[in-house]
Amino acid sequence: MERMTRHLSVWLLLLMAAFVWQPVLAQQERAQRLPDFTALVDEAAPAVVNISSTRMVSSRGMQFHGPGGQEVPEIFRRFFGDQFPMPPGGEGRSEERHSLGSGFIISKDGYILTNAHVVESAEEILVRLNDRRELEAELVGADSKSDVALLKVDASNLPTLKLGNSDRLKVGEWVAAIGSPFGFDHSVTAGIVSAINRTLPSDAYVPFIQTDVAINPGNSGGPLFNLDGEVVGINSQIFTRSGGFMGLSFAIPISVAMDIANQLREQGHVSRGWLGVVIQPVSSDLAESFGLEGPKGALIADLDPEGPAARDGLEAGDVILEVNGEEVDRSSTLPRLIGRVSPGTEIELTVMRDGERLTETVKVGNWPDEESGVASSQESDSQTRLGLAVSELSAEERQRLDIDGGVLVQQVAPNGAAAASGIRPGDVIVSVDHKSVDSSRQLVDVVEGLSADRAVPVRIYREGRSLFVALRLNEE
Repeated sequence: MERMTRHLSVWLLLLMAAFVWQPVLAQQERAQRLPDFTALVDEAAPAVVNISSTRMVSSRGMQFHGPGGQEVPEIFRRFFGDQFPMPPGGEGRSEERHSLGSGFIISKDGYILTNAHVVESAEEILVRLNDRRELEAELVGADSKSDVALLKVDASNLPTLKLGNSDRLKVGEWVAAIGSPFGFDHSVTAGIVSAINRTLPSDAYVPFIQTDVAINPGNSGGPLFNLDGEVVGINSQIFTRSGGFMGLSFAIPISVAMDIANQLREQGHVSRGWLGVVIQPVSSDLAESFGLEGPKGALIADLDPEGPAARDGLEAGDVILEVNGEEVDRSSTLPRLIGRVSPGTEIELTVMRDGERLTETVKVGNWPDEESGVASSQESDSQTRLGLAVSELSAEERQRLDIDGGVLVQQVAPNGAAAASGIRPGDVIVSVDHKSVDSSRQLVDVVEGLSADRAVPVRIYREGRSLFVALRLNEE
């Protein structure tokens, strides 16, 4: 009996120990499954830099800025909007504006990658290294369409980061970011890849990596790492209604960024493929009317008569389904696929025309505003002020649209004056400030005479009707 009692006591003690230790063991097991970023941070942090840029602006009103350049407090915006009235005699003043961001070193001799918007219009760019050295940086080049910029500092034997293969990323994979949110250097955040190949409305050329990594103002331009400590992206944008992190962050794949950086370094500009078409999405009803199995592809709504697509036989009403065998699942995919093709390259397009699936060979052209990469002509400068690229209408197009003149809008920069006024690709600009526009040369002449201190009416022709929009030029 005594022996049985001892056995029962032992079993009870073992059972109690199991209950006590089970949660501890389970917690240890979970901890072992979670990634540890300490080694990654130790190795990578020295090559991540803080970037501050300075530019002089002349404005009609002073913007509210708190420490670090925070947004205008809502209580003030309700009364004044984003602009605070200048006191009498204060007009025409220039003031310094500072921008903070992040970047990372890609070569020992001082080449640094960041976002184009971090150094936009900067007159001075300072790079602060991990060892607290501050070096003045030269802007080698910037590409607003992909939001990639390449900087160069005068230094040697700098620490660099390992570059990974962003094409191998999978949804659900762990990733981490290092940057300077709100100016706090070398802050580390982590999360997972939420989606890949995201196309954002304002960035048709970048297949973004979507993550739930906490990214805030100041993180822009910083690296996104995989668990092997390799850079797989450049943190670029956040989706937010508050100005802070809300669980939707977007990074530029490093494969895209390095292609841009290499072009900027070698030729000073970026060349992209161009078809010369105006496209629209394919709805379910349109898919049925075109004989498609489902709503996919890019519908050609119009063509530039001098563009590659028109020259090589594409027609309005064609639905582009594939580019060199790669599916165009939606219209927003087409600019990205064409943009990465080198100008002068022949590609095969699979199109649906009159219910029949055809293959057309097209020799891709170069974007009209990127020819030679030199923005020294009057036309290029003026169109940059507007933030758009245009082409002239043929006599047949004018007859079809039943208008006497005008120029066709081919492309609209997302942050330019034209986009802010509501002008879209495919619009026909008929007049600016009550002056007729019959050619790109006339558009240049009219724009050169405009000042940035007032809004002017622009008459456009869109989808069979005429309307006016108010245009206010960007400060030069």
